[in-house]
Amino acid sequence: MARAHPGARPRALTSVRSTDIRRRERATTETDGDHAVRPQPERLPRLWHVTLSVSGEKAPLADLRRALEQLAHDHPFLLTSRYAADHAEIRYWEEARDLHDAAAVALRLWGEHRLTARLPPWEIVGLEVVDRETYHHRVAENAGPLPAAPVGVHPF
Repeated sequence: MARAHPGARPRALTSVRSTDIRRRERATTETDGDHAVRPQPERLPRLWHVTLSVSGEKAPLADLRRALEQLAHDHPFLLTSRYAADHAEIRYWEEARDLHDAAAVALRLWGEHRLTARLPPWEIVGLEVVDRETYHHRVAENAGPLPAAPVGVHPF
């Protein structure tokens, strides 16, 4: 069995098409009355590099570190977190269909994990979402933030 590249569409025999494949084809075809006009490409998930900045009232550094470590455990794609007593920056990869979906997930991340990870009641003050190609282009050009190294939770 050959392995497909990440993001590649699954292959199927054209003579034996499943109901699911036909349903997907119908869902991705525009119609003009009773006639199909052209198939629309499926919107496959892509990787997005997310930088989320939060800030608020000062919090004890040990508690903040434990909370960010718990967030990293709960959110496995987390690359790195940097923190100080009154602000933090979280960088991670998100898989989403488009920028809007990736940004929506990022904007919910802090609030949804606040209780379980015991994060401070800080507000989101910054968000950057760029696609994988842009991120790697920036790294190659030495533009933008450096790659997340070392990975983990660290003070600023």
